[in-house]
Amino acid sequence: MKSAEIKDISIKDLQERIETEKAQLAKLKVQHAVSPVENPSIIKKNRRDIARMLTILRQKNAK
Repeated sequence: MKSAEIKDISIKDLQERIETEKAQLAKLKVQHAVSPVENPSIIKKNRRDIARMLTILRQKNAK
């Protein structure tokens, strides 16, 4: 997800999306610990998307 797309999302929807992505990341980490995920870069991508969303959320809350 790109920053421009994230900026268009409302604060409430952004918070819900962050929680969903965090749950998905936790699930991926558990799956990867049990048996290797086919594409481990998904974990990295998911983690970075969460960080992008959190950054933009903080910017919106600061305004």
